[in-house]
Amino acid sequence: MSTHLGLSRLSDIDLRLLRIYRTVVEAGGFAAAEVELNISRAAISMAMGDLETRLGLRLCQRGRAGFSVTDAGQQVYEAILQLFTSIEGFRTRVNALHDQLKGDLNIGIADNLVTLPHMKITNSLRQLKLQASDIGINISMMPPNEIEKAVLDGRLNVGVIPRLRKISELEYIPLYEEESCLYCSYHHPLFDMAEQQEVIPQVPNYDAVAPAYAQTAATKIQYQGLKTSSTATDREGVAFLIMTGCFIGYLPTHYAAQWVQQGKMKALCSGYFHYSTDYAVIHKKNAPTNYLVDAWIKELLKN
Repeated sequence: MSTHLGLSRLSDIDLRLLRIYRTVVEAGGFAAAEVELNISRAAISMAMGDLETRLGLRLCQRGRAGFSVTDAGQQVYEAILQLFTSIEGFRTRVNALHDQLKGDLNIGIADNLVTLPHMKITNSLRQLKLQASDIGINISMMPPNEIEKAVLDGRLNVGVIPRLRKISELEYIPLYEEESCLYCSYHHPLFDMAEQQEVIPQVPNYDAVAPAYAQTAATKIQYQGLKTSSTATDREGVAFLIMTGCFIGYLPTHYAAQWVQQGKMKALCSGYFHYSTDYAVIHKKNAPTNYLVDAWIKELLKN
């Protein structure tokens, strides 16, 4: 790259290029970013070239060897996160000067919570939207660790995750206690056993699917006695394998209810094979006041 004296100002075009670069880094390359950005790889490559020229820095390596971020590119990425967090903070503070709630509420939610009968999230979002019809609500379905990271770096205002650990920079508001049981499908040999107590000694003999995502220590104990031969990265994947009739596996009772009611799935000794998971709403401690977040949490606590 040629000698460059630095940026004299940031234009809307620069902000667009920075957003594209942030997505490329988080996606891990141009190909994956294509889907996220909904623009062609050629357009992404051109945008990256323009940004590197604008900054006078080599941000990433791309080619047959694959995609990688340079040291300068990593520092620029971290600066981008700070920049957009500051921009969102500015919007929040200005919107707070108005009588009405305005802006966007960016929420990260762990998968398959929509079937919970409490519907706390759904009902609270409904009430918030009725209060402020002009607001935007953006939901991202993400793994818990990614939600934590996005809340910490300001990409998300709040998250809904299982309580797997406690991070000192985050505030936790208790939300749900979710029950899970061990299930098999109607194709499985255990499904037609008349006496459920006969099932207990049989369970370790059958293939089971285990979650490839983080679990609490108490939950992991439930899998120690199972013959775990396969894994799934989310609950839908677990359900897919259970429904083959070749595997048993744990699912939340509210999520499995749709198949249980159809007679396609059954809990195995629910009084014996079960565990619970606590869910919480998280937001960053000491973050600038966000009246939209405060209003949503207030509605959430009413439900």
